[in-house]
Amino acid sequence: MKIIIVGCGKVGEELAAVLSSEGNDITIIDKNESVVEDLCDRYDIMGTVGNGASYTILQEADIQHTDLMIAVTGSDELNLLCCLFARKAGHCHTIARVRNPEYSSEIEYLKEELGLALVINQEQTAAREIARIMKFPSAIEIDTFAKGRVELLRFKIPQDSILDGLSLIEMNEKLHSAVLVCTVEHNGVVEIPSGNHVLHSGDVISIVSEPRAEEGFFRKIGLKTNKTRNVMIIGGGDIGFYLCEMLLSYGISVKLIEKQLKRCEMLCEQFPKASIVHGDGSSKQLLLEEDIEATEGFVALTDFDEENVILSLYARTAGCRKIVTKINKINFDEVMDQLDLDTTIHPRSLTAEYILQYVRARRNSIGSNVETLHWIVENKAEALEFHIRENFRMNGVPLQELSLKDNILVACINRGGDIILPRGQDSMRAGDTVIVVTTRKGLNDINDIFR
Repeated sequence: MKIIIVGCGKVGEELAAVLSSEGNDITIIDKNESVVEDLCDRYDIMGTVGNGASYTILQEADIQHTDLMIAVTGSDELNLLCCLFARKAGHCHTIARVRNPEYSSEIEYLKEELGLALVINQEQTAAREIARIMKFPSAIEIDTFAKGRVELLRFKIPQDSILDGLSLIEMNEKLHSAVLVCTVEHNGVVEIPSGNHVLHSGDVISIVSEPRAEEGFFRKIGLKTNKTRNVMIIGGGDIGFYLCEMLLSYGISVKLIEKQLKRCEMLCEQFPKASIVHGDGSSKQLLLEEDIEATEGFVALTDFDEENVILSLYARTAGCRKIVTKINKINFDEVMDQLDLDTTIHPRSLTAEYILQYVRARRNSIGSNVETLHWIVENKAEALEFHIRENFRMNGVPLQELSLKDNILVACINRGGDIILPRGQDSMRAGDTVIVVTTRKGLNDINDIFR
């Protein structure tokens, strides 16, 4: 696909890297000439310097022959204007990033009136991820499929766990739980495991199951399943705003610490049931005064990654049960893994994930359509949900008779709301949605899983 990206901040750069790596023809637009030159050199893409809402600049970027334009500047209004002009100038599909909570209730109206293919609110998406984890704190990460009927849940096997030393076959025989292990991370290596794979304490595994089956599985392996009763949030920006709203709706007590007085006043008006504290969340004395040692959930959402990391490490020493750290810029994954930060949230990656899902769906071939895409294990693996069409060439063929490529697992079949964790005799049929987990990149169609 030919794609124009307007705005070369953190999200624009991530999109340029991901989309160009999948063979798309990328052109970036930004007012900063040095940034444009740097990204063009780094990712071998085209660039135009200027205002993405200018008809002249859009023509320079060849808007007439563009399939998709993505506007991710720092201004919601500019993003919407860019998309409006792109629709008029090139009749292409458009995606806008819209972050302001004031627009959150008007998203469908904006999509319809401006003809937008997709509206991305990365702060709201990040808050939703965090809130979901606070409801199920034993998980590091939770992704949903099949309109919420299926979850992919990632967690770390604790020391002295019943799972330590068990093969996956033995685990199923011993626990009789309706879950399927689809990835195992051991010493930095990610595998799609076979039934003979042996689990160890310290491994991070991903399981696929229905939400109702997860609680029983976690009880059997000795992990708590009850939601956090109270959460302390450091930083009252947009993510903090959305998260406070969601946690309160779940009946979770919220204490939010914010530096700016005016922001605190607004949050107090908006959330009278929350405890809003005006102060510096990086102050150890303030954290102790606000009883961090009695806090179950802790979320670091300041504007500085380094501060978030330090705060999260302190929260661990203070005994917080569930800790979430927002990371925007730090790319030293190996170092971050060693810190054992529990759950980290990368808002820019969430945005790229949703846009990549749309691009793959637009680029699909004959037999299926990408419905959902989630990166797991810090983008070392993907979980994709495909909708199977009538002309699928392997319709009704048992899985045990299929020749799949290496490192691919058919993890779940949703057949009209009935969830199947497939075995060899099960098959994929027209009308199903199928979840595939893989360490391969670039799957656009269900046929891509076959040799």
